[in-house]
Amino acid sequence: MKDYYIESFLEMMLAEKGASKNTIDSYRRDLAELYGFLKHRKIQTENAATSDIREFFEHLANFTPSPSTLARKLSSIKQFYKFLLNDGTIDKNPALVIDTPKLHKKIPKYLNEAEVEILIQTAHNDKSAEGLRLTALLETLYASGMRVTELVSLKTSNMQIMFKDKKASLRNYLIIKGKGNKERVVPLGRSAIEALEAYLDIRDMFTADKFNTFLFPSSSKGGYLTRQRFHQLLKELATKANLDKEKVSPHILRHSFASHLLNGGANLKIVQELLGHSDISTTQIYTHILNQRLKDIVNENHPLAQVK
Repeated sequence: MKDYYIESFLEMMLAEKGASKNTIDSYRRDLAELYGFLKHRKIQTENAATSDIREFFEHLANFTPSPSTLARKLSSIKQFYKFLLNDGTIDKNPALVIDTPKLHKKIPKYLNEAEVEILIQTAHNDKSAEGLRLTALLETLYASGMRVTELVSLKTSNMQIMFKDKKASLRNYLIIKGKGNKERVVPLGRSAIEALEAYLDIRDMFTADKFNTFLFPSSSKGGYLTRQRFHQLLKELATKANLDKEKVSPHILRHSFASHLLNGGANLKIVQELLGHSDISTTQIYTHILNQRLKDIVNENHPLAQVK
C-alpha cells in the first residue's frame, strides 16, 4: 500500500500527535484494508462516499465479528477522514455518520492480592541476573500500573536520583511519557525501588553497548527487552508459581494494580491519572470493584443490614 493521503495522515500522527509505533502500525493496518477495498472498486480514498464506507464495514462484518475490532477500525477511518477534512482535501467526513458498533464492556481479568504476592515471591527466589531483571520488571509494573510498552522501553533517565550523605538512591517515582507523548508521574513503592536497585547492579550484563540508555537493554532491534519476551517470561514465572498461566500477563497485572487500588479505597479519578487514561470512561470498566465496595459498606454499617 502506498497512498499519498494515508502516508500524510500517518506522518501527522507521528510528528504532531506523538503517536507510538504500535498506534501508527494499527492505523496503517486498518487503513490498508480500506485502501485495498476501495482500490478493488477503482475508488480513490479521498473520493470515498459514506455508502462506500458502509459497504466496507458490511464486508468486514463477514469475517470480523468482534465489535471491538470493528469499532477500532471505524475510529481509525474517522480520524483519517477528519484529517483530510481539516486539510481541505475533502468537504465532508464520509465516515462521520456511521455508528460505532455497540460494545459489551467486559469486566477485566485480574489476579487477587494473594496471587500477585505468590508471583512476586517466586520471582524474588531467583537470584540469577535474569531473575533480578524479572523481579525488577514485575515489581515496577505492579507498583505503577504502567502499560507494558512504557515499562520495557523505560530509559535510565526516567529514574529520579537523590543524594543523601554522598550516597545515591532512587526516588519513589518515575517520570514517563505515555500515549500521545503525554508526560506523567508514576509511583514506586519501597519493594519496587529495592528490586530496581538490585537489578541496576547487574544491568550491564544484558548489553555490551555502553551507549544503550534503556533501563532493560537487550540485543533486540529496538535495543530493549521486547513486549513479547516479557510476556513469555511472565508465563514461565506463573508456571513456576503454580498459577494458571492464562491468568498472568502484563496487561492483567495492570488490571490487578487498578483493581487492588480501588478495592483499597482509592478514588477512580486518581486511578485514571495513574493509568494514563485520557478519558475517565476508559477507567470506568473497574466500577464493578466500586459497586462491590459500596455493597460491603452498606452491609457492614447500615442498621437494617444487621437485622437477622
